[in-house]
Amino acid sequence: MSASRPTAREHARALADGNEVPLLGLGVWQVPNGPECVNAVRWALELGYRHIDTAQAYGNEESVGQALSESGVPRDDVFITTKFFPRHDDPAAEIEGSLRRLGVDHVDLYIIHWPQGGPTWAWPGMERARERGHARSIGVSNFDVGELEEVVAAASAPPVVNQVNFSPFTHRRALLEACEGHDVALEAYSPLGTGRHLGDETVAGIAERTGRTPAQVLLRWPVQRGLPVIPKSTHRERIEENTQIFDFELSDQDMAELDALDRTGGTDRALEHKWW
Repeated sequence: MSASRPTAREHARALADGNEVPLLGLGVWQVPNGPECVNAVRWALELGYRHIDTAQAYGNEESVGQALSESGVPRDDVFITTKFFPRHDDPAAEIEGSLRRLGVDHVDLYIIHWPQGGPTWAWPGMERARERGHARSIGVSNFDVGELEEVVAAASAPPVVNQVNFSPFTHRRALLEACEGHDVALEAYSPLGTGRHLGDETVAGIAERTGRTPAQVLLRWPVQRGLPVIPKSTHRERIEENTQIFDFELSDQDMAELDALDRTGGTDRALEHKWW
């Protein structure tokens, strides 16, 4: 089966600030800076991805920038996300280093990686990064409902994205509802549970019924809700497999069976266990 070659214009979600985020992105968490990361990003761009998600804490922004430069894909066609490392002091200063490493003059989305030190202290620096043109959109990651609401209440330019661990097994309904209520797009990371969810019997049954792979079923579940999703892979065949989620739909029964896999009780939390 050939890749469906998704593009930002064909498969994207409008954000509250008027920008658009492609629904499918490649995440590069835990991919070392160097050839492995360069190859993964280059393959993704060749296969039609137009959304790449990295972070200052990942240490691989240089490789993402190298792959983008070598890809031949115009910069304006690719949605680049990076994240502020909240053990540093100033998001507006730190993004300048990210831009140098990435080899770009702006990122499309800049988000606070996690709410260390409290949810609001870094937000003025995020707004400065946006005002200076270094980030087109700004958001947060790993913020629960209370933390998100504190930022929204304090912000001049509120966050437009909250990137969280989200899948049928971590179906954080209360958090999703709060995000939607504040016009914040919930973006799903770890949609495959770092591979753990692929062997689930319910997922496998739906994959067999639909003629798809377990990964495609798990990625279709958020996309069918209009939620951006950023699976991570360094294998070309899996990167290609993950593009093939826009030419089928899960039935209401399929969606209900997947919804029933939730292990969080529909929580308003972004994480079960905080690491900071």
